[in-house]
Amino acid sequence: MTTKTIGVRALVALLLITGCKKAGGFGGFPPTQVTIVTAQRNAVPETYQFPGAVLPYRRVEVRSRVDGIITAREFDEGQIVQPGQVLYQIDTVRYAAAYHSAEARLATAKSSFNRVEPLLAQHAVAEQDVDNARSSLAAAQAAYDQAKKDYDDTQIKAEIEGRVGRTNLEVGARVTGSGDLLTTIDRIDPVYISFRPSSSQLLDWQRHASSRSLTRAGSALEVQAVLPDGSTLPRTGRLDFVAPSLDAATGTQEFRATFQNPDHLLMPGQFVQVRLLGFTRDSAIAVPQRAVQTGLGRQFVYVVGAGDTVHAKDIVPGPWSGDQWIISSGLNPGDRVIVDGVQKVFPGRTVVPKPLADSASVPGKDR
Repeated sequence: MTTKTIGVRALVALLLITGCKKAGGFGGFPPTQVTIVTAQRNAVPETYQFPGAVLPYRRVEVRSRVDGIITAREFDEGQIVQPGQVLYQIDTVRYAAAYHSAEARLATAKSSFNRVEPLLAQHAVAEQDVDNARSSLAAAQAAYDQAKKDYDDTQIKAEIEGRVGRTNLEVGARVTGSGDLLTTIDRIDPVYISFRPSSSQLLDWQRHASSRSLTRAGSALEVQAVLPDGSTLPRTGRLDFVAPSLDAATGTQEFRATFQNPDHLLMPGQFVQVRLLGFTRDSAIAVPQRAVQTGLGRQFVYVVGAGDTVHAKDIVPGPWSGDQWIISSGLNPGDRVIVDGVQKVFPGRTVVPKPLADSASVPGKDR
């Protein structure tokens, strides 16, 4: 590097320093304008979110009451079936023969009983003969009923309306009886969504009477479902079941909500996010979410103090409430929290605070 180059650089540095001094030094830059909210205590709507699983409203296992070879499958896997709709046909030869044989024996027993019964009044037959004929008729009737039922059961029908699942046995397979699961039918309108708050969350709810009443089956609690693509189901569900005890393995308690599902957007086995609406935290401090900063393993906000000087305050944030973040600790009523302009400030700098005019920043205004 030449002596001339060094001299030029030194001159440039000298000019920069001189310019800064004329402007009041490095701290002489004009104050940055920021928008603030003043922390205050309000009743803030509180929203909770948990992972949930979609369950069928009812699931029926389809099994055969008789054994035999499957001769037909009358449904497509995954289709909606109606009560009484035939799903499988079992070979009827053996059962049809037994049915017709029982029908013939029943006709004979009826004829014999009808012939001897009138003779009893004329003392033309012994009473024992009439009793025997009556017993034979009853036995024939029972055998007929069983044979007819077995014959009818060769047609395996749907018991409920719902979506039929995958078949486990196909045409030509042998069914050995009720031990063989053929398929299942799920009722999917309505459906259940199950979710499990933790024991610590349950304890927090139990400490507040308003929250405690909302966590009972049949309460006014609104339950939203957030679908896997991030969209919200356009209808809410209602809490209909709360398990009487905690799951010892997970330390959670099962809650279940019922959702109408005419468009089948919810499918059994699907995972969704469950959002609970209706809780309120009294006397809470909340600030817009964008005011909360994270760095070096801590969370903090910038606060405008005396002389409009910025300083950082460590906070412990709680749950979200719409676009607000409830602050569990670290802020006091009257603190002026910077919402917009945080990227231009640092502790010790003087700013020009301006109240945030956005109505969404008012605690409790937005869910």
